[in-house]
Amino acid sequence: MAARIRVATPEDAAAVREIYAPFCESTAVTFEEDPPTVSETADRIESTLEGYPWLVCERDGAVVGYAYAGPLRKRRAYGWIVELSVYVADDARRSGVGRALYESLFAILERQGVLDVYTVTTLPNPATVRFHERLGFERVVDFPAMGYTQDEWHDVAWWRRSIAEKPADPDRPTPFSALRDDPDASLAPLVAAGESALEFDREA
Repeated sequence: MAARIRVATPEDAAAVREIYAPFCESTAVTFEEDPPTVSETADRIESTLEGYPWLVCERDGAVVGYAYAGPLRKRRAYGWIVELSVYVADDARRSGVGRALYESLFAILERQGVLDVYTVTTLPNPATVRFHERLGFERVVDFPAMGYTQDEWHDVAWWRRSIAEKPADPDRPTPFSALRDDPDASLAPLVAAGESALEFDREA
């Protein structure tokens, strides 16, 4: 099967929403209970791409997964860390999509000057826990009964992975839009960095 990773565009909104909506409607994976509209999804993609990467994975021309980065906190001192999210279509799970998207994000974020990445998981979610453990994330804290959704209370776990060493006097990270517009940035190899994981006959 022909598969690739590329930078998302607002035109991917319908496909992204189709993947995301079931997680809102029938699981506790995301605490967002009402899926965004296609228009809202397009706005999210467009606004994210100003500062951070949003990637999609295509298989035979269809979007089967996506991942993006965003600010963990808004204050300037947090500028070198980001929060990641990844979602994979039901029929594309256990096929390397999640790993591929994250590895491409790591490559881009490191080039931007990001130093640490964080992610948040609702519990229980053993598949997501295994996924982040395999990718080298450290489980740093659990918050008990942090959110009420799908008729019950859920714990939340925070995970961290370092992607670069912390210098004493770091430069500010480069916004993704500036990296994308720089002809000398060689963005294409970074976007494609995770594609070697896209083997659809093995576990994601």
